[in-house]
Order: sequence, then C-alpha cells, then structure tokens
Amino acid sequence: MATVKRGKRKAKAPALRAAPIQDRAVQTRERLLDIAGALLGEVGIERISTNMIAAQAGVSPAALYRYFKDKYAVLEALGRRLMDRQNAVLFAWLEEHKAGGLDGLAEGTEELLRLTAEITDSEPGGVWILRAMRAVPQLGHVRLESHNEVTDALLEAYAPLLPKMNKRMLWRRLRMTVEFGYAVDEMLHDDDRFSRDEILRDAAHLLSTSRLEDE
Repeated sequence: MATVKRGKRKAKAPALRAAPIQDRAVQTRERLLDIAGALLGEVGIERISTNMIAAQAGVSPAALYRYFKDKYAVLEALGRRLMDRQNAVLFAWLEEHKAGGLDGLAEGTEELLRLTAEITDSEPGGVWILRAMRAVPQLGHVRLESHNEVTDALLEAYAPLLPKMNKRMLWRRLRMTVEFGYAVDEMLHDDDRFSRDEILRDAAHLLSTSRLEDE
C-alpha cells in the first residue's frame, strides 16, 4: 500500500463525545444530526449554533451537550456520517465492478457519481456539509481522512490491473480523481446552467478516459 506523508495540522480537531450504544440514545443523536444538517442548509456555517439546534429539536442545550461538545463537534459528526455513507456506496461499487477490469470500472463511473450525489441529496444539509468540510479549518481532517481511505480502497482495486505502474504515482492520481468526484458533487448544486445529467455524463467521460498509467 502506498504511504503518504502527512502534513502538520493547522487546527485542532474538536473533541467528540463517545458515540451512544443504547437504541434510544442512538436515535436521539441521529435526530439531532438530522436537525443540525437541515439548519446548516438554512442558516449557513457561521450562524448555526448549539443553542439553535437544541431549540429546533425541543431539548435543552445541556441535553445536546451530552452528545456534542460544541457546534464544531456537531459539524464533524455530520461530516463523518455523510462521508461514511458515501464511502459505503463506493466500496460496494468497487466490489461490483472491479471484476470487469479497467473497462468495467470506466463504464460504471457515471453510476458511481450518480449514487454519490444521491447520498448527498438524501442527507439533511448534504451539500452544506461538504462545504463545511472545506471551509472550516477544524474539520479539514475529516475530509482528508475519508478521501485517503477511499484512495486506499481504489488503489487495492486498480493496482493489480496496472501492475507496471508505480504505486505511489497511482495512489496520487487516484487521490486526484477522488477530489474531482467531490467537486462534481458540489457543482451539481452550485451551477444551474447545466442539467444534472449533463454534468454527470461529462464528468464520467473525463474520469473514464483519463490515463492513470504512465505514457
């Protein structure tokens, strides 16, 4: 597996409360996250607060603090939940398509982009969560950890198909495709000059025709 040198963190990650294990507590935490995600889409990153989330949920701030230390911990939990759901789709997609080799993976690229976008759409405040992962320094590690995990999984699938290619270079290029995929996901919500089908089709074309191997 390729190794990647990590840079120094510029912002301290927010401390997370331990995830609850009792069904009722799990349901309460998920409900708080759903409400927080919806509020994030309504008021934006700067205005959202734990007091606002608690009021919308009909609980006291103290009750919310049982699950989340502050608003950045809420945003981190939202980011991790979204990324985990998107990653699960990618892992399942890899299992389905890798047997078809490079051609099978290329042909399924639009499907992967579409499935990923559907996860974002189904998540309360989904695109705003993606924006928060980029805009808030305290949350950058969530995005990077997730994207690196995805790249490792892609490398495991692609490396046997490109045995002559340097694995470090392959990892780097796969990492770029991951960034491109998430940029496409955001573009679906940011630019209404083009239809969703046009964006997904063109993005899949660019990804599937790009050459990962050395010239």
